[in-house]
Amino acid sequence: MITTELVFVRHGEAQCNVDGLVGGPRTCTGLTNRGYDQVERAAHRLAAEHHQRPFDALYCGPRLRLIQTGEIFSQALRLPLSTDVRLDGPVHGDADGKPWPEVKTAADGGPHAHPDTPWALGSDTWNGYLARAGGLLSQLIAEHEGDRVLFAAHGETVIAAHTLLLGIPLGAPAGFTVTHGSITCWQHHRNRLDQTRWILDRHNDTSHQLLPATEEAS
Repeated sequence: MITTELVFVRHGEAQCNVDGLVGGPRTCTGLTNRGYDQVERAAHRLAAEHHQRPFDALYCGPRLRLIQTGEIFSQALRLPLSTDVRLDGPVHGDADGKPWPEVKTAADGGPHAHPDTPWALGSDTWNGYLARAGGLLSQLIAEHEGDRVLFAAHGETVIAAHTLLLGIPLGAPAGFTVTHGSITCWQHHRNRLDQTRWILDRHNDTSHQLLPATEEAS
């Protein structure tokens, strides 16, 4: 049987994504029109799921693009939205608001290239972020044992969840694609022998984004 279920949806396309800027907490200006459409499509699908298997809680991180995404889910599912700093993305330090190509050139690559080295003054290291985010996710999972929980999340949060629940060593060279508006689902299973394990049920599911607007809205 499934006990706890965690459903992560990456926020829709944000203006900082389009502009190629580091979208930290000081400079995130929220979703684009396309981003809103992506989130609305995800919300339509999640509302149908919610009718069959209700969510118990809805969370988002504190950055504007996550709050806007979470608010759409809250309205569609009629579920209160909780903003939790434990779901914030990486700390970018002095890179906040700068063009990613400039930041990556100065750091000799992006955050993953040198995972134990900050990519800007005052930034996280990639491994440091994964360790911190994994620990914070563990807290949230423990608080919601037995619940079905929905997260409006950063792509990095999804990667942190995979790292935690798959037991991936920090610094592993492989990664995961996490598309705007995509759905990822982890389920905690318990069998008749009282044995438990986490199972990745869905990753980067964007099938709802591919439907024509008329069919999606039906």
